[in-house]
Amino acid sequence: MTNKLKLTLLGLALMIAGSSLVPVAKADEWNKETIVTFSEPVQVPGKVLQAGTYVFKLADSDSDRDIVQVFTKDQKQLLTTVLAIPDYSVNTPDKTVINLEERPAGGPETVKSWFYPGDNYGFEFVYPKQAMQAAANSEPPAPITMTSENTIPAPPQTQPAAQDNPQPEPTITAQEEQETRCGSGNAGPD
Repeated sequence: MTNKLKLTLLGLALMIAGSSLVPVAKADEWNKETIVTFSEPVQVPGKVLQAGTYVFKLADSDSDRDIVQVFTKDQKQLLTTVLAIPDYSVNTPDKTVINLEERPAGGPETVKSWFYPGDNYGFEFVYPKQAMQAAANSEPPAPITMTSENTIPAPPQTQPAAQDNPQPEPTITAQEEQETRCGSGNAGPD
């Protein structure tokens, strides 16, 4: 054999041996599966979780790594799916970190963010604007009144300002002008 062929075979053998030493990623590192126990009710977007044990993990998606799923302890029931936004922490946590945020009196605390052990980048949970305003005002949101048909009433109609949407001047055709001058419109031309 030539030296070139020997070197190629040796390089190929080293690559195969080296690739077998690479650790295989664990499922819980890919989907960041985390078992969390809450001692009191907490809220995640769209759902209030009663005190108990839950499983948080990322959805199996290669294209969007910010979809968080919340399951029951036995993972037999998906409770909610949340589209989170990336969050960053300067300190790298060595344990799971779930940041809670207080809400108005009488309401459960909300899960603000979730960080997997060893990751500076976590997942911030986004809440509807109405919930954020209610928290800022420390007042519960205004109730929606229902009509007798159990439908949500339409918002009141407002007229646009004249300068915002000017209406064209009415035009009068020659026939309309003649009918106006003649009175009833049955008389012939003058």
